[in-house]
Amino acid sequence: MAGHGGSKMVIYAALAGNLAIALTKFAAAFFTGSSAMLSEGVHSLVDTGNGGLLLYGMHRAARPADRTHPLGHGRELYFWSFIVALLVFALGAGVSFYEGILHIMAPEAVANVKVNYVVLGLSFLFEGSSWLVALKEFRREKGKQSWLQAVQSSKDPSVYTVLFEDSAALLGLIVAFAGILAAELLEMPELDGAASIGIALILGATAIFLARESKGLLIGEPASPEVQKRMLAIVQQDPAVQRANGVLTVHMGPQEIVAGLSIEFEDHLAAPEIEACVERIEARLKEEMPEISRLFVKPQTTGTWEQRRKLIEAASN
Repeated sequence: MAGHGGSKMVIYAALAGNLAIALTKFAAAFFTGSSAMLSEGVHSLVDTGNGGLLLYGMHRAARPADRTHPLGHGRELYFWSFIVALLVFALGAGVSFYEGILHIMAPEAVANVKVNYVVLGLSFLFEGSSWLVALKEFRREKGKQSWLQAVQSSKDPSVYTVLFEDSAALLGLIVAFAGILAAELLEMPELDGAASIGIALILGATAIFLARESKGLLIGEPASPEVQKRMLAIVQQDPAVQRANGVLTVHMGPQEIVAGLSIEFEDHLAAPEIEACVERIEARLKEEMPEISRLFVKPQTTGTWEQRRKLIEAASN
């Protein structure tokens, strides 16, 4: 799983920050009785566990192919990213919503409110530092694409998952601050519980978006059009190839692509010459595009490929 150095740095930074913040928030919630602060503590604890799950998924995905998984274990990262999204929804959003309802039904004034403000300020500082690390890595990967396009086209959920979690955390801190301040100024402790519900909505929306993106990767997404065009250009340069018809690809991991090439070979070639051509193509792709982890070549006329391509396009419409 080459290329995960930056991703791991982002996760380690988020993991360390979230653990420290979670412990601080729980201590503040215990001394002040703030519902919003307790929700924020749960949120940070869930984020800490999520960072551990992403690291575990990256470790599992790095295992080589074996008899039971001949195409490798790359999609383990996508599976654990989906679990992370579920945990954000079930634990983060669920507990925050439940805590908010309880505090609205049985409101209690927050004690030692200044402690909450100090903790929220420190949490914003630490969370913001982690967010900047994730933002820097994501900007490096997205290139000239828009933010939404970069997330939708990304095949590495580890970076944008941390970025979205940290973004939700910063928004949650702002909502918690607003709720605690409003509850104090207006002498309406119910607003502290309302802040918890606001945090739950932020986490719920984040979780739904992350789950949607992880589902697409888990089911199987193709390589980018640029990668496919580059593959076909390399194949077309071989003298034994009459035409590189097309390629079907699927990501097994961020840097693992399984590709099926449709090639029309020169008519005069014998079987040994075709075999030699396939070996040349495999060797060159391995050298120039190491992300192609598995390659399958199908000798096929251009007409047959076009018929199949039209059927696929018709099914997509």
